[in-house]
Amino acid sequence: MTDQANAGADGSVSQTFDITGARALIEGRFEEIVVRVEAGRIAEISGSEGAGNRARLDGRGLLLLPGIVDIHGDAFERSLMPRPGVRFPPALAFDEADRLMAGFGITTAMHGVTYSWEPGLRGRDTFLALAETLRARRSRLRCDTHMHLRFEVQNHDGLEDVAPLIADGSIGVVAFNNHLADTRRDLEIPEKLARHAGRTGLSVEAFRELVDRIAQSDAETQATIETLASMANAAGVPLLSHDDPDTETRARYRRLGAHTAEFPLSGAVAADARAHGEHVVMGGPNVLRGGSHKSGNPSAADLVADELCSVLSSDYYYPAPLHAAFRLAGDGILPLERAWNLVSANPADALRMADRGRIETGRRADLLLVDQGPDRDNFPDVVATFVDGRQVFRSDMRLS
Repeated sequence: MTDQANAGADGSVSQTFDITGARALIEGRFEEIVVRVEAGRIAEISGSEGAGNRARLDGRGLLLLPGIVDIHGDAFERSLMPRPGVRFPPALAFDEADRLMAGFGITTAMHGVTYSWEPGLRGRDTFLALAETLRARRSRLRCDTHMHLRFEVQNHDGLEDVAPLIADGSIGVVAFNNHLADTRRDLEIPEKLARHAGRTGLSVEAFRELVDRIAQSDAETQATIETLASMANAAGVPLLSHDDPDTETRARYRRLGAHTAEFPLSGAVAADARAHGEHVVMGGPNVLRGGSHKSGNPSAADLVADELCSVLSSDYYYPAPLHAAFRLAGDGILPLERAWNLVSANPADALRMADRGRIETGRRADLLLVDQGPDRDNFPDVVATFVDGRQVFRSDMRLS
């Protein structure tokens, strides 16, 4: 392809070209159609190739899908700290995650950056370094990358740090996290206590003392939650509640403007959210593993089958959204044309990103060419990934 329109900061090129021969997901069905990309947008969808000598990509035998919109992915933490106490620069961690995401079809990424009351991997210094690095490097990344602020609600002093980042759009979505009770239970399990302490850089004794101090400040939590909600609502930033244990908790966050439930802890909470027209986010790894890695948590596939889950995220494993959608189809839970909405159209809606998630004229050309494979035992293979019309990943040289 040589008809260059513009180049991204990473050197990848946005061009005018036609994708021909592929079966494209258009308006809820697969149809062999020609999609023309121009200046980063889907310029035309037609039944035949147009005139002119535009570059053409031969998509015969492949599926053309909207790019994956990943509402929650925190696997980059393993790139930042692959072992307890072993740190690598944020820029390198983001670059590694970016390469993985592009290769598995993620075109919009919400990096789940936890800002907690604890020091270390999820503490203030790390949070500020990650925020600064992401702001500086966003234009150099392959995926359209934003910050998903996972704010631990006992982190009362952290409000001052996140306020300017919410106001200037650096944070794309805010989630209310409350892991204090879980952490206190983990204090009684030696291996979990050691893992927590290792992540923070504290001794086991010092970590116990910290948890006790934070528990004593929990009376301030509701005020912190309300202040954070006001900040996000004023800036038009979507709000999510995380790990809602019951419908009362979901209702409290709903009143504050959080209209997406992320990883609800029961089917009843998911049903309550869907009854109110809200999105419910579950993890793609949950689908792939046949259930949650946490004992007692709902099965994402079961919730999908009951129409109680509308969004699947990568959670802690970037390949998961791609493979989970195909797994749901292969297992007969949803046809692929509906399963794909869980990783593209629906998360785009939840994030209020009206310019992506579907193959429609005028939308961003965030697209995937995927080899489905001959049978369900073969994993789908992303052949090419386009972000804003730029080819950012390719595994098949015939598309050059």
